[in-house]
Amino acid sequence: MWRWMMLPVVLGLVMVGEPLRASAAPRPNFVIFVADDAAWNDIGCYGNRGVRTPNLDRLAREGMRFDQAFLTTSSCSPSRCSILTGRYPHSTGAEQLHWPLPANQVTFVELLRRRGYWTASAGKWHLGPAAVKKFDLVLRGVKNNPWVRALRERPREKPFFLWAAFVDPHRPYQPGTLDPPHRPEDVTVPPFLPDVPEVRRDLAMYYDEIGRMDRHIGQVLEELRRQGVLEQTFVLFISDNGRPFPRCKTTLYHSGIKTPWIVRYPKLVRPGSVCRSLVSAVDIAPTVLELAGVEQPASFQGRSFVPLLKNPQGKIRRFVFAEQNWHDYTAHRRAVYDGRYKYIWNAYPELPMTPPADAVASPTYQTMLRLHAAGKLRPEQATCFRKPSPREELYDTQADPFELHNLAGDPKYQPVLRRLRQRLRQWKEATGDRVPPVRTPDEFDRTTGRRLPQFKPGPRRPRPGQAVLPLE
Repeated sequence: MWRWMMLPVVLGLVMVGEPLRASAAPRPNFVIFVADDAAWNDIGCYGNRGVRTPNLDRLAREGMRFDQAFLTTSSCSPSRCSILTGRYPHSTGAEQLHWPLPANQVTFVELLRRRGYWTASAGKWHLGPAAVKKFDLVLRGVKNNPWVRALRERPREKPFFLWAAFVDPHRPYQPGTLDPPHRPEDVTVPPFLPDVPEVRRDLAMYYDEIGRMDRHIGQVLEELRRQGVLEQTFVLFISDNGRPFPRCKTTLYHSGIKTPWIVRYPKLVRPGSVCRSLVSAVDIAPTVLELAGVEQPASFQGRSFVPLLKNPQGKIRRFVFAEQNWHDYTAHRRAVYDGRYKYIWNAYPELPMTPPADAVASPTYQTMLRLHAAGKLRPEQATCFRKPSPREELYDTQADPFELHNLAGDPKYQPVLRRLRQRLRQWKEATGDRVPPVRTPDEFDRTTGRRLPQFKPGPRRPRPGQAVLPLE
């Protein structure tokens, strides 16, 4: 009789004990490497044999390489704020370059912190003053390897998150960055840039900074191994936008928004695997929280890509969306991509597609200016000088991977154009996206890249509401 009376108690203890054992399981650590202006195809494991990236190549061999990964914008600080909040730039209140992340925006960082994680940011900051309070430790600057220092200063009894942000390969470039340096003959010149000595030398110095970043990544990975936590750490490598060259950074072409995306996480990821499914930068925040066992807030606009880590042939989304806002120069473009076709809409077609100011002042752009004046640039190399620029663009990236042939006016592709135009319209409506009533003017001269003395920043508009978009 006594045994039967005690049975419900015993069963209750067993049932209570299950979640306790589950919660006691070790939670993963997280390290997210963020390159500053690195193109997806300027990494060795993505097929570029001229650039030296042994540590990233090893990371891909030990993990999963994503071949259809995209950012929400091709601009430094808006891209980083978007990643941390899991929201599109215009939904963060920080969509323009240098605009700080508002204090009331929720990031996955403080959610991890509330659940017992130690959180740190090391290297480039660029998030504004309010975001500092979301981290336990913020180490600004890149001298003396702050990324390894952060790992050495962490409390060993807690799981941790490290936002490892680089300034490489951001301009300006200088000799002596890497020994031995890359040679001009090592580089691959994309067809939208002229293949001339000045451009090759510029690209070679850009490769040098990628090589230096790769060396620092290797040092961080070695520190994780030394501490015995690498196998329990989710490691992700991405870039914040494309290379700082004409028709790359700040554009919505693949050269601007497609990102390297490598994940190492032995618990779920098969070494040497490749995923060709679409993922977006807004998907990082919900992924981190799912792996950490933390509930996703309603403000997130992405979806977890954990299913792709388990099955790289799976699918979590049919479309990715991206935007271009003010970055040194006035701009407002939007894009949607379905894995093959990309549609771009331009609110200001009267303006040329000028690259960012540091790229305007670069040897590449200044050489292109001279060649353009002499009539020596091919049409696809002169797009940044075209005025007006197209209102609508449509590209078949399968047949035209560099997006050189605009199909928006081709009758054959009108069904595709209408389909993607409607999808973009739905996304804009769902996320509260609007063309700003007042434009932020150019801060720099479009020919020299020099700062304009009369520049006055435009007003910040109210942040859109918390509406979460339909994800498909």
